[in-house]
Order: sequence, then structure tokens, then C-alpha cells
Amino acid sequence: MFNVLKNVGSGEVIIIAVLILLFFGGKKFTELAQGLKQSKKEFNKIKEDLQKPQEAKNNQPGGDS
Repeated sequence: MFNVLKNVGSGEVIIIAVLILLFFGGKKFTELAQGLKQSKKEFNKIKEDLQKPQEAKNNQPGGDS
């Protein structure tokens, strides 16, 4: 399904970004970029939490009696 995305180069990404900028304007484009940045940060945090659940349990005080 997402095999098409593997063939997208940097030129295509720039063209898409310019089109979004033209359609939505500069203010909406920056809001979109900030939202994507925040989403990526949250996704990476959740991914780290899921990868190391055992360490999180061991670091809690009183968790191991």
C-alpha cells in the first residue's frame, strides 16, 4: 500500500510543500509543520516506552519485593 512512498524523492517533497504553501498560506503551513513536529515527538516517546517496559518497572521504587 505504501510502496509508492518509497519512490518519492526530495524534489517531489519540495514540490508538494510549495503546493501546500500556495493552497493554505504561510501561517497554516507553519501550524501544520509544528503539529507534525509535536506528533513525531509524542510518537517517538511512546515508541521508547514500549521498547523498554521492563526497565521502567525495575526503576520504580518498591516494585520488586
